[in-house]
Formats: sequence, C-alpha cells, structure tokens
Amino acid sequence: ELETEIYRELPNASVIRGLATVRQVRSDRIRSRSLTEVQVGWGKLETSTTSLEEPTSYLVPSDEYHYVEDLYGLAKIGEDELMDTDVALESLIVDSFSRAIAQAEDRAFIIGAGHNAQTPEPEGILTSTDVERVNAKAVKSITTDDILSLIYAVPAQYRRNGVLLVNSQTELALRLLKDKNDQYLWQPSLQAGRPNTFAGFPVYNQEDIPSIPAGSTAADVAIFGDLRSGYRILDRLGITVQRLTELYAESGLIGFRVHYRVGGGVIRPNALRVLHVNVA
Repeated sequence: ELETEIYRELPNASVIRGLATVRQVRSDRIRSRSLTEVQVGWGKLETSTTSLEEPTSYLVPSDEYHYVEDLYGLAKIGEDELMDTDVALESLIVDSFSRAIAQAEDRAFIIGAGHNAQTPEPEGILTSTDVERVNAKAVKSITTDDILSLIYAVPAQYRRNGVLLVNSQTELALRLLKDKNDQYLWQPSLQAGRPNTFAGFPVYNQEDIPSIPAGSTAADVAIFGDLRSGYRILDRLGITVQRLTELYAESGLIGFRVHYRVGGGVIRPNALRVLHVNVA
C-alpha cells in the first residue's frame, strides 16, 4: 500500500513528470534514438504520381542509450511512536518519501549528469549538449525580445504545445517585462490549478534551473519547448518499500527503505531550446 501511495503522489509533487513523456520499461536501458524522423509524400504509387524516396540516413539502431538509475531512501520511526501515535504516520511517510523522490528526480531531469560511474543520474535537459542555446542580447539580464526569440526558435509543430520553465526569481523578472504597448506579457492564472502564462504560454517553476547571473558566471536561465515530445522519463518497476523490523530492533526503531528506479533523457532536441545569458 505504501508503494502504491508514494507512486500515486509523485506526479503531484514533481514538475517535469507531469510535462514529459513517461514510459514503463522492462530493462535497465533503452536506445536513446533508434531511427530518424519518417518522411512521407502525397500521391498514388500505382499511377506514378509519387514515389518512395530513399532516406538520407538509414534506420539503424544508435549505440547511445538512456539508462534506468537507482534512487534509495531510508526513514526510521520509534516502535512506540508507530504503535501509539494518534497521527496517521503512514501518511506522513508517504508524503515525506514522495516529496524527497520528486525533488531528487526533478533536479536530475534538469541538471542530471547522466549515466556514469561517479554520479549515475538521468540526463538533464541543461546537461544535454544536443539542445540548442539561444543567446540573450543583454548581459546579466533578460528582455522581452530574449524570451520571444527563445519561443520562436522552437519549430512551430513543437511551439504550439510549448511551456516555459524558469526558477522563481526569473519568473519575477518575467512579471516585469512589457511589450511595445507597455502591456505586461506575464498573465496570472484565473483558474485554480492552471499555470500563469507569458506571451500566451504556460510558465512552470523549477528551482534547479539557474538564476539570471549577477556575478561572473554565465548561465542557462530558461527552457522552452514541448517537453512531452522532447524529453522521456523511464520508469522501471515503480517503487519498492521494505519494512526493516529486525535491523534496528536493538535501538527500538523500525526502518522503511525505499528503492526507486527511474531514468530520463532528451529524445527530440529540436523540440526544446535553452536561453543562455552571458555576463560580458
């Protein structure tokens, strides 16, 4: 029951999980890109009004993979507390684990180092070298023109489903931006549960995206695009919770150990763009 509840709460606590494609997998890795985009043409083959063109690149498997990584967590509760409390401790455990897992995976989906021996994490959008950068015209700040350039750098087929990801401080800067008619481009949501918008596109906060630089280090400060087309999350076997009754018995404690297997990576770089702000 704990496993089911924690997994059910994840989409409510995670930002990226609700925007990206989530795929259940049965192995610890899948190929990151196995074929090129398909090309089609109008007409009839039997009347020779069209023909099937040979692809410029063959549909062959790539040697690059997206891996499923491992995430662990541990909570300890006193035996008497677990038996005598008038509070639903299991609900607190679910809430605590859900928030911790959501925070860890959200961070990895943005700035995760990818699969390596030192820091085995999902590949972050800002870590991927395949996602193109749009350089801001201003230094140490952003302008309305910068955000509009970021939005229109994404192809139209992905732009119409685009969302803007920034941290809270950058959203504050967005709220102050105006168009040429001195009208604010940022619009508050008028319906509970719906995001605010900028230039008509939903704005979501993700605090692991860097802030607009104030010092000597440049930063990627905003992500725009169709995350459902551009980023894929890999879930493997959901979440397992193990109750450790004997391990901490001498200390009068009961442990709850959580094991979560998840991966992620960019699958269509063309669906995403990143705004890069320089300092000089």
